[in-house]
Amino acid sequence: MPGKTQLRLGRIDTVAVSVVPHAGATLMSLLADVLGERPQGVPPHWRRALRAAAPAVTGRVVGPLFSPAYSQVPDSVTMTGTFPGAGIDAMFEELAELPPDRLTAELESDFDGRVPAQWRPVVNDPRRFIADYAAVLRGLWDAFAPIWRRARPLLDRETERVGVASVTGRLDAVLSGLSPRTGLDGTTMLLPDPNPVVADLGHRPVSLVPLVSGSRASVFSIDRDDLVWIGYPVPGLGRLWDEQPPPGITDRLALVLGPVRAEILRQAGRLNHMGDVAAELRCSPSTATYHCTQLEQAGLIVRYRRGRQVRLRRTADGDALVDLMS
Repeated sequence: MPGKTQLRLGRIDTVAVSVVPHAGATLMSLLADVLGERPQGVPPHWRRALRAAAPAVTGRVVGPLFSPAYSQVPDSVTMTGTFPGAGIDAMFEELAELPPDRLTAELESDFDGRVPAQWRPVVNDPRRFIADYAAVLRGLWDAFAPIWRRARPLLDRETERVGVASVTGRLDAVLSGLSPRTGLDGTTMLLPDPNPVVADLGHRPVSLVPLVSGSRASVFSIDRDDLVWIGYPVPGLGRLWDEQPPPGITDRLALVLGPVRAEILRQAGRLNHMGDVAAELRCSPSTATYHCTQLEQAGLIVRYRRGRQVRLRRTADGDALVDLMS
């Protein structure tokens, strides 16, 4: 199936599943969306704030990692290479101590001695790449860490949800509804992948990794002999992003309404229908509908149907609030 890796599970009721929150997996998802142009559903206001937190070396760091031609990243720099591993600070220490020749050898091995053009500057100066890469990741994490801490109740709730599904024989419902980008076809997991493969789970356990990044987050690893792990958006993520504005935010409308609803209200004259809203925010239609419902109940927008589309416009009160806060 084009664009989807197929992971054949066998009998789902025999699959050993656990939930493993992992800061490094979330950080890699954020890196892909915010700097790598691989959308994971991070809201625009947070993408801007996190991008501003990245150091100036970002361009030469992310280019090799997210080239359209390759999806392969050396394990030693994924922040998930030792999954489940230790805490985020230990991961940063391990990255800082990564021997340059180990990275070079891994690249040579991964690409069978024919290192692609975008990775050659890294091979020529691996020490500089490691230092720059660590600085980019640290900048993103320092800006994002408050959100990770606030996500703990969501992660705990997800651990409980999956545990209940496992003991009641409902894992198929969990696996089929992990993400808008994943799916379950019979007993085969479908995972989005620029370079899709077909693999058997065999007797390996599955670690589900709830990601605190975006509504379309998806990172995974099926190559290890001892386990498979699959990252997906933690349920309830949309409200978490909206609870707290990005660091340093000075947008008065966002401080009053929350960043997501402020963006919708401000753009209501340009975003003519609900599909535009979901596309602009890179969120699911249900998330866009939730925020628009709150704005409508506050008397700031109205929604109406024209043909097959649900359209929206600001009310007089909505116009007045935008003008007052601009």
